[in-house]
Amino acid sequence: MGRIFEVRKHTMFARWDRMAKQFTRIGKEIAIAVKLGGPDPATNPALRRCFQNAKSVNMPKDRVEAAIRRATGKDTTNYEEILYEGYAPHGVALLVETATDNHVRTVANVKSHFNKGGGTLGNSGSVSFQFKKMGVFKLKPEGIDMDDLELELIDHGLEELGEGTGEHDEPVLVLRASFGDYGHLQKALEEKGITPISSETEWIPTTTVELSEDQAQDVLKLIDRLEQDEDVQKVFHNLK
Repeated sequence: MGRIFEVRKHTMFARWDRMAKQFTRIGKEIAIAVKLGGPDPATNPALRRCFQNAKSVNMPKDRVEAAIRRATGKDTTNYEEILYEGYAPHGVALLVETATDNHVRTVANVKSHFNKGGGTLGNSGSVSFQFKKMGVFKLKPEGIDMDDLELELIDHGLEELGEGTGEHDEPVLVLRASFGDYGHLQKALEEKGITPISSETEWIPTTTVELSEDQAQDVLKLIDRLEQDEDVQKVFHNLK
């Protein structure tokens, strides 16, 4: 009985840690969106996307409002978005998106994570050519005909439409557009009265690397190490 309790407690703390990380990530995204486009979501599509993403991870409304207040206050933190590139063990390419108020601290930490995890931090452009930056929208599938939706959105930048899973493993429709058409597709969905569950940019690998289970674990340990860093927003890889 005690062992079961310990496992449940560990799972609960892991879930809390993951939730806290998600809230911090979205809080930074809100700060960046407000700085670039102002605090009014009606005129700031990036902020509207932040609201959708906050809702998708059950971020409390008061946390969202507090993030906006901080972003518009006198003592707001100015975050700089920096992309780091490198290789995990066994030749797996990694892209590390960060949002930081101290790039000297961040680059030192990211480099340390790569070194301790058996990877190598590279120069700008050394890895990103193996990925394509895309806007990714997730929709509730109820009441949507995929064929009709594809025909209606293909002229607004839609490149891919398929099925996937959401934040809580629920079935979702996944729409992808090139980064340049990200805003066009968002506007088209809004005009159709469709509110996405989430909408984010992702780096999609153009080729993938297949590894054994033990080798894959080496890669995943480095990814987990990076994701735990307070300055890291997201980590993308080309592990199959």
